[in-house]
Amino acid sequence: MSKEWTPTTAADGVEQALKVLEGKWKLVILFHLFGGKLLRFSELERAIPAITQKMLIQQLRQMELDGVVRRIVHHQVPPKVEYGLTDWGQALCPALDALLKWASLREG
Repeated sequence: MSKEWTPTTAADGVEQALKVLEGKWKLVILFHLFGGKLLRFSELERAIPAITQKMLIQQLRQMELDGVVRRIVHHQVPPKVEYGLTDWGQALCPALDALLKWASLREG
């Protein structure tokens, strides 16, 4: 089923999408998790050295609340927690790929 967009509904939709993706680090985190990857918190920290631990925690929590990231807790000793994308989060991949292609047009 295709939705008919008006300028107002399109602007509202984009605003809602940007609320989910806003923040300096969310897109960087997403790119590290694309492709069904499951990463531990420490792996994400190493993959994004410029992010602080506090900011990584905040961004992951917000993305989890928004339904983009899932937090998987393995009940073992020591505790193991992994992060991955939900199906909805993984569905962002084509849109972000298109955004990268669009951005590269400026370079060419």
